[in-house]
Amino acid sequence: RAEFALDFIRRHSEGPFFFYAAFCIPHADYEVPSLEPYENEPWDEQAKIQAAMITRMDKDVGRILALLKELGIDENTIVFFCSDNGVPKGAAEIFGGQGPFRERKGSIYEGGTRTAMVVRWPGKTPKNQVSDTPWYFADIMPTFAELAGAEPPKNLDGISVLPTLLGKEQDLSDRFMYWEQISGKTVQQGARLGKWKAVKLGQDKPLELYDLDADIGETTDIAAKHPEIVDRFENYLRGARTESPYWPTK
Repeated sequence: RAEFALDFIRRHSEGPFFFYAAFCIPHADYEVPSLEPYENEPWDEQAKIQAAMITRMDKDVGRILALLKELGIDENTIVFFCSDNGVPKGAAEIFGGQGPFRERKGSIYEGGTRTAMVVRWPGKTPKNQVSDTPWYFADIMPTFAELAGAEPPKNLDGISVLPTLLGKEQDLSDRFMYWEQISGKTVQQGARLGKWKAVKLGQDKPLELYDLDADIGETTDIAAKHPEIVDRFENYLRGARTESPYWPTK
């Protein structure tokens, strides 16, 4: 994938381009051409492979960034780097990648859905800054559309977060973000509104409520203390999804 990315960028460097590089690593199966530079570390084999995978991907990302600079287009190219989900079981135990979050990949809790997004745009995005403004996949299309000067489709769930990327004030606290995880006929739903996080482990299950500002690990369900917030989430979740013939749950 790295070689394909480098070739694509070289061929399209003189005009606007969009490139999506989906790296498979770090991911099962746990195999890598070399354990360097970790072969002599006092770790088990899986930990060495995990570290070598991450280093291999890091080098490939570095090659892409170096090429952008070599071609003289790095200051006019915005780079996004993100994972598609939280840390999987196994990898979570190796280097503590799960952090303080509850559960792992495949879960609707923060450990399954929360990832970091790194954005690089020299001269545009502020250097060495961390933003705690939450945004999610639905925001990608409107953000990319604004970057390209295009009009996004109507009635999208997401909004452009370009002001946040540029270091400007942007209040996103009064909008819902939504996730779901389907296992067989069971639909698990999660939603966030500001500091509030709601979880339903089935559409017939009670709604759990967490204050992420005070309880990032989602350890204490406080739904009984905030019935008005629960009602707001319940009303939202009832219309948050549409049954699909391609992914039937009924």
